[in-house]
Amino acid sequence: MVQIGNSKGIRLPKRLIVKYGLEETVVITELDNGLLIEGKDDRQLSWADTYKEIANSAEDWSEWENLDIENFDES
Repeated sequence: MVQIGNSKGIRLPKRLIVKYGLEETVVITELDNGLLIEGKDDRQLSWADTYKEIANSAEDWSEWENLDIENFDES
């Protein structure tokens, strides 16, 4: 551990940083038995990429084809 002001820092080997995606931002969660360190994926898909992901998904939307919206009750 290394001193950082009034805090302590932990050094991680590069192979662990790369393996677990800890390059940029991390999320640290306090558990009963220790800390969980996870990489945070800050990337966002563009609208085009989002559309491609939806189009390539295997989700079945056929049940919506015959939806009767004329008599749909929103309550």
